[in-house]
Amino acid sequence: MASTSVVEAGSVPGIQRIATTPDWYEPYKISQAIKAGGLIHVSGQAGIDEQGRTVADDFLTQGRQAFANVQRVLAEAGASLADVVKVGIFVTDMAADLGHVITLREEFLSEPYPADTLLEVSSLAQPEWRIEVEVTALAR
Repeated sequence: MASTSVVEAGSVPGIQRIATTPDWYEPYKISQAIKAGGLIHVSGQAGIDEQGRTVADDFLTQGRQAFANVQRVLAEAGASLADVVKVGIFVTDMAADLGHVITLREEFLSEPYPADTLLEVSSLAQPEWRIEVEVTALAR
């Protein structure tokens, strides 16, 4: 069962915290997403299942799970990947995985493709993670 909670952040009313059940980010004091000002800001999603376990060692499996997690959080906020206007993709090996990133974009995103930033990083939060995806979407 999914849930959404509203958080009034000090002097900034109207900030809505988006959470799913289970909320695998709660122990880290991170919101899965924040809805504010007509936008949904989804925190970086990795290739982990609902129990927080990494799904596999290969890039495409992790990437598909990361995008599925993004979809799940967006759905909880009343949106979909069609509402995404900006994507941030973080990978640990650009040379090896750029082609896979393009494959994932084709599988999960559509015209007009959102603005995108692709970065290689030295590591992600867990050493076995190879990709993390964050998005900004229009709130409907």
